[in-house]
Amino acid sequence: MIIALAALIVIGVLFFTLRIRDKHLPPEESETPIKPLEEAKVRIYEALRDLQFEYRLGKLSDADYQASKQELQKELARVLQQIGETAATPSKPPVKAEAKAKGNVCPHCGASFKEKLKFCGECGKAMEAAG
Repeated sequence: MIIALAALIVIGVLFFTLRIRDKHLPPEESETPIKPLEEAKVRIYEALRDLQFEYRLGKLSDADYQASKQELQKELARVLQQIGETAATPSKPPVKAEAKAKGNVCPHCGASFKEKLKFCGECGKAMEAAG
């Protein structure tokens, strides 16, 4: 009886110690419009590396290697262009009307604050006037 009670206590302690709670898990990453493009870029670079490796081993002819390489390079150029276009148009957070009325909005980056500041807490520029 004592052995069964000791085993039950040990199992209970192990369960309590080793269980995973939601607060212990890292927060989920927010999906950004650039993230899938960055993943596509990495896949294309890996495909180019693998293609070159197979060509050096003699598994591909010169014509097949050049054709496949050009297709991958065109796709890479398209993805890089999309990344550049997406990064060039940053999304600004919506500005609250009451913060805008109080003058607590940075004229440079659009960040809003609860109280009036001399310098923006986001970009560090002066809050007085856009210059």
